[in-house]
Amino acid sequence: MSATLDERVDFAGIALRNPVLTASGTFGYGTEFAPFLDLEKIGGFVAKSLTLEPRSGNPPPRIAETPAGMLNAISIENVGVRAFLEEKLPALPQGAVVIASAFGTEPAVYAELAARVSEHPRIAGIEINASCPHVKAGGIEFGQDPKLLAELVRAVRRATSRPLIVKLSPNVTDIAEMARVCEAEGANGVSLINAVQAMEVDVETRRPVLSNILGGLSGPAIRPIALRMVWQVAQAVDISICGVGGIMDADDAVKFLLCGASAVQVGTANYLDPSAALRIARGIADYARRHGFERVADLTGALQAPGG
Repeated sequence: MSATLDERVDFAGIALRNPVLTASGTFGYGTEFAPFLDLEKIGGFVAKSLTLEPRSGNPPPRIAETPAGMLNAISIENVGVRAFLEEKLPALPQGAVVIASAFGTEPAVYAELAARVSEHPRIAGIEINASCPHVKAGGIEFGQDPKLLAELVRAVRRATSRPLIVKLSPNVTDIAEMARVCEAEGANGVSLINAVQAMEVDVETRRPVLSNILGGLSGPAIRPIALRMVWQVAQAVDISICGVGGIMDADDAVKFLLCGASAVQVGTANYLDPSAALRIARGIADYARRHGFERVADLTGALQAPGG
């Protein structure tokens, strides 16, 4: 067992104190979770996806439980970039690592958002939400078309020098191809996966359970899909990978690291346990110590071949 452990990792050029981030849309603007965990003791968090102007979401019902998961169709409800920069960021502790998430309906809008948030010194990086599965326009359209995705990443890359991460959609035939597009256009990392497009039906009312009909499936049900995609992307690109999808405990997180992720994002688990991210970060450290690692970063890509 290693006497000391270095928990620090580098994700897409962002220095993190440990590899655990929280996923956009599941952690609000950070302050909502301050009573439950110290924001300066997790790697960081990805704030709610921002639009240029305040945006209302879909009408309820827009969240529903499913077997081993959750459906949501919030639809990027947020306060807008101005309120985020002027009101939300100043309320956060100075040591919290904040990654902004940008959403739009065309590349120029994403680029303007990236330029706006890049002006603030508290923003450590920008995640492009190119994969939201439950909005009427934008998001998933970019995440499913290599040419549109290339145009989007290129536009945002020109607008900012900050570390740039692209959140990819699982609703594609070849996830490695999409990651290669991001790498070729100058992205520093990719996050995968976003929620899987899905629906559920109430047989008593004979209606969809969500007002939007379609939503994004998250939680443990999608973890094997996410692991597969992280592993495939790790074989295809050299940029950083953040693993997302159904991470409920430290063992889940370690699986993503072993498959090639440099960091992970905790999402649905935040609804069940608002201190989940800190619990998982501590569990990863315990795992690394038990297995004789001196650095948590050495877990990345340490998956053993079958029979090895």
